[in-house]
Parts: sequence; structure tokens; C-alpha cells
Amino acid sequence: MKKYECMYIIAPDVAEENREALIAKFSEYVTKNGGTVEGIEKMGIKKLAYPIKFKKEGFYVLMNYTAEGNVPKDMEKLMNITTGILRSMSIAKN
Repeated sequence: MKKYECMYIIAPDVAEENREALIAKFSEYVTKNGGTVEGIEKMGIKKLAYPIKFKKEGFYVLMNYTAEGNVPKDMEKLMNITTGILRSMSIAKN
């Protein structure tokens, strides 16, 4: 298993309880697919460098996890179709 880092931005108009549900959804996705979540850092609402979907701010979340090679790609697909996620990016750590 490899270590990965995933940064995703949640729309600022998503309610607090829905935001927590999204964070839990993605961490559960990793654990259900045989990975382990090593840490989740909620960085809070920050100003975006440029508007995304007409939003000027977003709630940043950084998740570090260990998983098999197919999990990051599949999770990116899931994030792309999830309402409330503005952007996401996963990278492999060495």
C-alpha cells in the first residue's frame, strides 16, 4: 500500500453538518476499500485564487491516507460527482 494526500475544497454555502458528512463520506470510502486514514486536517474557509463555480471562497480539507493504487482514482471520480465539492486533488507521497 502507498501513502496518499488528498486536498479537496467544499463549497462555502454547504451547512456545517453536511460538511462533516462529506468529510466522513470520503474517509469511510478509504476504509471500506481496505485503506487507513492517517489524518484529516480541516483548514477552514479560505479565499480562492480565482472563482470556481461562481464561488470566491471554499472550505479546505487535507486528508492523508494509505491505500491500494486504485483508491485515489476512484475517489477522485466520486468527488467529481458529489454535490458541494468544488475541486479535489490526490497525490502519492514517498
